[in-house]
Amino acid sequence: MRFRNLKLLAASFIAISAMAEAHPVSGPYVGAGIGINFLQDTDITGTWRRDRTRLIGESNSFDTGYVGILNLGWGFGNGLRIEIEGNYRRNDTDGHTLLDKSRQPPVGTASSYGGMANVLFDFDLGGILLGLTPYLGAGAGYIWHRYDDVGYKTSASRENTYYSSSLPPGAFAAQAIVGFALPIASVPGLALTAEYRFLGTNGHNFDRNRVNGVTYVADANVDNFNHSILFGLRYAFSGTRTVTPPAAVPVATAQTFLVFFDWNSADLTDRARQIIGEAATARGTGVTRIEVNGFTDRSGPADYNMRLSVRRANTVAAELVRRGVPRNAIVTRGFGEENNLVPTADDIREPQNRRVEIVLK
Repeated sequence: MRFRNLKLLAASFIAISAMAEAHPVSGPYVGAGIGINFLQDTDITGTWRRDRTRLIGESNSFDTGYVGILNLGWGFGNGLRIEIEGNYRRNDTDGHTLLDKSRQPPVGTASSYGGMANVLFDFDLGGILLGLTPYLGAGAGYIWHRYDDVGYKTSASRENTYYSSSLPPGAFAAQAIVGFALPIASVPGLALTAEYRFLGTNGHNFDRNRVNGVTYVADANVDNFNHSILFGLRYAFSGTRTVTPPAAVPVATAQTFLVFFDWNSADLTDRARQIIGEAATARGTGVTRIEVNGFTDRSGPADYNMRLSVRRANTVAAELVRRGVPRNAIVTRGFGEENNLVPTADDIREPQNRRVEIVLK
């Protein structure tokens, strides 16, 4: 059973390797998640008690438990992320079944902890699905599995449990990851995450067996396959990936000029001042009115964006006046999030929509 699950994990590496898409995460990031963990039932094989009796037909089942994960990663800005992860899972025993299929009163707790190295790909959906960014990933690492007297106990004097005499046994582990991230517009770089993780190991050996208060040497083998659902936060220190705005150049008609702005800014760049200077120079005979219209992208609150678009229009108008254009020839207006050059969903940062249009009439 354990090798079949590991083969599925290996296939997931191959499946996702051809599906990379660009996404905004670039540079270092940290993340954390908590949630519920489902530990699959396991057969117990090997030997128990000092007479080395073979274990045949015994199995453990487990209650729903919990899981916590911390990770540190790096985004390459092209859809690829790598990260290292520390994790912890814990599940109480739900039942112990004997060879005769009788179900005994369970005792004990199983826990797992260790480290993983993961490779993930994010998929840029172009702003659809409310800005959700789905991702797939796979990882490999090492997991220790601990049994705290896992087994059954029918009375104060009748018990049969398994554990390790020293350090918990460790084993190679692999995992598959499916999730999505939802950016928080008010905090650049911060995103909510929700994901499913399947983690499995090559199995673990427990070398002690306690029967009715007497400890014996054992050789009990168990599986460790986990299904986890987590919710968490991820923070990219560089915020979202910086996209270089296109050069501010005149549109097709020679009487309209576009000036672009950085995100959440009404300050003029050197290139913006150059374009405004070209518009001031182009004002010649026959031009009686200059419209200066400000716009924003769709990230942030609509009322704030309306005020920001007016500030951008006034900044450009002030530069035109400084270059000799009469103020009474200029009409300034702010349109906020309306009339995007590039249509997007809400909360999407689009450089070409952060602009002022100078229209000579």
